[in-house]
Amino acid sequence: MMKKQLLAISIGVALGTSPLAGIAATGDASAEKIMQELEALKQRVETLQGELEKERARNDQIEQKQAEQAEKVAKAEEKAEASKPDINVGGAVRFNYTVADNDSAGKDRGGDLAFDTFRLNFDGEINDVILSAEWRWYEYMSVIHHAWVGYEFTDDLMARAGIFQVPFGVLPYNSHNFYFSSLYYVGLEDNYDFGVGTTYTPGDWRFDLALFKNDERKWGDGYASGALESYSANVMGYGETSADPYAEGYDASMTNTLAARAEYTYEVSDGFTLKPGVSVKYGQLDSSMPGAYYGSEKGDGDYYAAAAHLVADYDRWNVQLQYTDWEYDLDNADAESLRYGYYNAAYTGPLSANALTANVAYTMPVEWGPVSSLSFYNDYSLIFDKNNDFEDTYMNVTGMAVSAGGVYAYFDIINGKNQPFVAGGGNALTDDTGANTIFNINVGYYF
Repeated sequence: MMKKQLLAISIGVALGTSPLAGIAATGDASAEKIMQELEALKQRVETLQGELEKERARNDQIEQKQAEQAEKVAKAEEKAEASKPDINVGGAVRFNYTVADNDSAGKDRGGDLAFDTFRLNFDGEINDVILSAEWRWYEYMSVIHHAWVGYEFTDDLMARAGIFQVPFGVLPYNSHNFYFSSLYYVGLEDNYDFGVGTTYTPGDWRFDLALFKNDERKWGDGYASGALESYSANVMGYGETSADPYAEGYDASMTNTLAARAEYTYEVSDGFTLKPGVSVKYGQLDSSMPGAYYGSEKGDGDYYAAAAHLVADYDRWNVQLQYTDWEYDLDNADAESLRYGYYNAAYTGPLSANALTANVAYTMPVEWGPVSSLSFYNDYSLIFDKNNDFEDTYMNVTGMAVSAGGVYAYFDIINGKNQPFVAGGGNALTDDTGANTIFNINVGYYF
């Protein structure tokens, strides 16, 4: 069609410029007729030119619509790709080997090997929303470790909600060994609660602010059910006597806790960094929370904890220092000790105390087959100036951590007094149970 139109245009142009144009001036009738035919032909050409322009316009519209449709399809595919969950699934399985100095039967057996933990981790993003969760299985319980969603408003500002680590003290751990420090056993190291929080990192500063509604225990499962099953050490009540955490007591759980932390990173020189910081948290104690353990509502009050801390990194060395002070103020003036629940057992702790932690570690890279690094450490913690003149608690852990591919292993010698989980230390930080030593190996495979 278009070729015919172009041919007609060419004929018209040729005729308009041929010698026939001069014939019109002679007045000859045939010439006049030819001129009329030429005029008609020109009009036809003009009509064809108009139709050609319309056809071109229609083609342009079709091409534009096709381009717009292709763009919509590309955006839809991009949105669909972005909405696909980008979640990494990982986990670990760990085992313990233990020999305790006061367990004669265990020593005769050459120590005991036992299953420790199996866990699953889920970490990633869905439509720019960050997700992190971990569930753990032990021989005696299965518990949530953490589960939160977050969003990065800017490179410096992030918010999260769910069960996450309380921003307090040296982070992420105030220790290098498998058993943590003594502060873990009073809920002041690697503790996880249910709330909302923000982390702001302008320049060399880091600021954390969080509000925790309550702890992460299993609530509402009936009397005593779930109250002791948690990864973190949670206050579950108090007693008017200091010794047996399973004796008669009164319910008291932490609620409406505000935690704030500030830390500054100071680059002293190449390879030498100091991180001084302060932490504080304040909250209420409530005796009417669901899932109560003791079934007696006489545990209202409030509490606070504060800490000054410093982390120093020099070459391969790491040093952690922290001073901590805390107090639980219960309405019952006869209260003597707190009752904690964690790892499916009950423990006692002081209502008020001070603590010092001093840890040092040296990491050495190696190339011994699959072994890539060795970390040597000594972690010391002391809880003193307790209420009711309770005896001090101390724990010293000397050990080595070995990294080999997906395997991470701790070799620890733990000496402690009045320290839970140390053989012979019982379940109390409030009675003089003497000092004991254990040797522990924990081997974990991470995937």
